[in-house]
Amino acid sequence: MKTENRGSFSSKIGVILATVGTAVGLGNVWRFPYIVGENGGGAFLVIYILSLLLLGIPGVIAEFIVGRHSHANAVDSLKKLAPKTKWHWIGYSGVLAGFLIMGYYAVVVGWTLEYLTQAILGNLSGMTVEQYGQVFDQFAGHPYWPLVWMVIVMLISTFVVARGVSGGIEKISNVLMPVFFLIILVMVANSFFLPAAGQGMKYLFLPNFSELEPVAILIAIGQTFFSLSLGMGCLITYSSYFKKDVSLAKTATQVVSIDAMVAILSAMIIFPAVFSFGMQPTEGPSLVFKVLPNVFQQMPLGTLWSILFYALLFIAAITSLISLLEVVTAYIYENTSLTRRKAAFIVTGMVSVLGVFASMSFGLLQDVTLFGKTFFDLLDFVTASILLPVGGFFISIFVGWFLDKRIIATELRIKHPKAHLFIKGYIYMLRFFVPACIFAVFLYSLLG
Repeated sequence: MKTENRGSFSSKIGVILATVGTAVGLGNVWRFPYIVGENGGGAFLVIYILSLLLLGIPGVIAEFIVGRHSHANAVDSLKKLAPKTKWHWIGYSGVLAGFLIMGYYAVVVGWTLEYLTQAILGNLSGMTVEQYGQVFDQFAGHPYWPLVWMVIVMLISTFVVARGVSGGIEKISNVLMPVFFLIILVMVANSFFLPAAGQGMKYLFLPNFSELEPVAILIAIGQTFFSLSLGMGCLITYSSYFKKDVSLAKTATQVVSIDAMVAILSAMIIFPAVFSFGMQPTEGPSLVFKVLPNVFQQMPLGTLWSILFYALLFIAAITSLISLLEVVTAYIYENTSLTRRKAAFIVTGMVSVLGVFASMSFGLLQDVTLFGKTFFDLLDFVTASILLPVGGFFISIFVGWFLDKRIIATELRIKHPKAHLFIKGYIYMLRFFVPACIFAVFLYSLLG
């Protein structure tokens, strides 16, 4: 395994922005608002925040401990910490999850770039909701245009990853994430001036637990792991580039807090808009590509808001795609004689093959199914419902039951004699509470 010149993040702000870029993605801007809409608004938000506090932060810290202490990729980190055991298979699961997720995620990132381009050209106006739906369906089912965009976003990600940690990932994060936050704050400010802003904010922030179904608790837990990129090797890989002066607990809390803030701000953009123009917050996954273009065209300066929103969506998506590519590239680069650049391009080539089949699931292969699912849906199901929960479950078990407790104390920089109570409480969470919740989500995903 290559250990020389692995690189590291050069600054603490670079650590935060790059790691936030990993966590903040389509799960926040696209998935979270429609899940809130489908599960009772403010009541679901309360459950989601509790899930972030009780599961998200402990899970992120666990992956940070594994990554920073080993200074290795997702597989070799566990080989270092548990030599001559089978624990490194968790790392293989994460690398595989990252690879498979890219197979369909890159297609969706390509959709965001298409819509950003069309917004800039002024083509997202003058249609009904039904026509917007038809436009999206025609584009998604086109034999080659979605593939062109997919290859473009993969090449962008490849050039970033090929430049290394500080020269590529950190540098692009330092540029894109401030732009992301500026756009989202501008759009939220605009939301307050929409006709039904109060109604939208009330729906989001005023809990009505009578509308909350028990299954929403499991959905909130699943959203927590999906949004924070837990179980897919991203956080282990990124934290392996952390320097020793980075506080893992503080960084984990900051990342989870910012991730939650972005999700809430995204909902603050969308709900006032859909209420103001007669739409329903329960529109589901089609909300972003079929419903919001109609909403934007009814707003003053609609083209501007459309451009800003799809720029926001693209930045969130591309930073997460870069982190997924880094997980697989880091493993190949550090375990072969290949250069980082060659490893990144090889991974991109393999992902593009998967992407062809995922994209064609909306066109030529839409009637071809396996286990009742299209290729796109199968990749989504295998990763989100199996590999991520399994990875998160066993990382919690590993850190909670098998990792030397002195390593946990060292990485968390806990030296005060009374701090052992914190360590005991944290380990208890990882041993029992976190795995039990993940197992419940896993069962629901398979049997629900």
